[in-house]
Amino acid sequence: MKKLLNLLKWLDNNLIQILFAVFVFIVPLYPKLPLHMINYTYIAIRVEDIYMVLLILAYCIQLLRKKVSLNKVFFIPFSLFWIAAFASYLYGYKISHTIIIGHLGFLHALRRVEYMSAFFVAASVIKSKKDFFFFLKLNLFVLLIVLVYGVGQKFLGWPAVQTMNPEYAKGYFLFLTPEARISSTFSGHYDLAAYLVFFMPIIAAFYFFKKNIYYFGLLLFSIFILVLTASRISYAAFVVSLFPFLILIRKPKHFAIVLIFTLVFTFTSKNLTSRFKRTFQVKQIFVNQNTGQVVIPQKISAKEVPAGSFYIGVNNLNLTSDPELLRQRLLDDLRDQEKKKGNKLTKDQENQVVASMESKLKPINTVVSDISFATRLQVEWPRAINAFLKSPILGTGPSSITEATDNDYLRTIGEFGLLGSLLFAFIFFLLGRTVVFGLKAAVENEKIIYLGFLFGLFGLLLNAGYIDVFEASKVAFQFWLMSGLFVASLSLNKGKNRHEEK
Repeated sequence: MKKLLNLLKWLDNNLIQILFAVFVFIVPLYPKLPLHMINYTYIAIRVEDIYMVLLILAYCIQLLRKKVSLNKVFFIPFSLFWIAAFASYLYGYKISHTIIIGHLGFLHALRRVEYMSAFFVAASVIKSKKDFFFFLKLNLFVLLIVLVYGVGQKFLGWPAVQTMNPEYAKGYFLFLTPEARISSTFSGHYDLAAYLVFFMPIIAAFYFFKKNIYYFGLLLFSIFILVLTASRISYAAFVVSLFPFLILIRKPKHFAIVLIFTLVFTFTSKNLTSRFKRTFQVKQIFVNQNTGQVVIPQKISAKEVPAGSFYIGVNNLNLTSDPELLRQRLLDDLRDQEKKKGNKLTKDQENQVVASMESKLKPINTVVSDISFATRLQVEWPRAINAFLKSPILGTGPSSITEATDNDYLRTIGEFGLLGSLLFAFIFFLLGRTVVFGLKAAVENEKIIYLGFLFGLFGLLLNAGYIDVFEASKVAFQFWLMSGLFVASLSLNKGKNRHEEK
């Protein structure tokens, strides 16, 4: 009986640590299978959402019982941002009517609270440096599983569960084609890549701290998987975060080794190099002089990123286009239009219409961006900017500018206006400031770990300029929980120093 009571007491004292350890596994590894689809969107309630609610509930109960602590320094700005997010929701739904579907806007605001709550739960589990290193190594072990699954997905046919479009989000098990970009256990290649960008400086820092070759191998493995995602923005963020980190800590030999492996992985990946080459393309396009419609003669395939309609004219280029390719493109567009109308033209009718279309086209020599960049420049980013101009203080509300902006900064300022954006920015300022000043109190050989976190944060912030990383659940959860672990660890250093001074 005494053993049972001791066990129950131990479970009570360590309940949040146990639940949090399980959460560390669930977030990156459990596939995004929907439990319940939300009407009017392809966002769903999933296992991690239910588990997070239970974890927050358990945390609040233990907080009331004084079994865990609350980081009050960060709770105030977090709470102010959450209040601002719901104020934007109420304004958009009740006053400006920019939020059409009420429950959707509410859930978009609520998930901000859900993701960011992981920070406080994580901070509460760190009661000693032993706890910090345990959870840090646990996260790195989970990352290894993610990497192994990515290899299995690419070379062994292991399935993927993605949310890249409304149909995939229903929870299908997909088997990737040879040219497809891997997503491992994540919902898409882009959030897997962002997750790796954030972790790689931390892995490198932990390797130099532990001096264990295993962690250097984990770093190289991460670079290999990053290349297989073929995410250009994440690759660029990795280059400008990890390599400057290695320069700053004066590790020239490791810099050279990492550079060699990066180049080998990059140039053996046709997918990534092809996407870089096609980011901007020099070609002749045609513009309809009556409507302004842009026609780009090109073959569309799954292996290449097609050109978009955003272009910059260049007069001194001497380019020509394949007339047959142009004609086929016009014919394909015509058939698509007529099919939507329920019509089917004869061959003579098609020839007449295509000839009429060709006569109105003016050839222009240009540099065109790919369709991914063009969509951002022409549709998504202007939509967010217009939302901000329409309501600069509170924005047009969460969910009002659709489910993706592909720029977290523009999305935040469009949905939450200046009020929410400044509060959100202040949280990151406070986080960075806490880590920078905390370095002074850190044990000398541990400083490199916190420096690795800063560079990981820098890489993720760069990534956020092209992808909505703080709305991608797996990335957002992972970022906030890791931030909580690092901030709590630095608090231990401050407490130790105060104790020594006394």
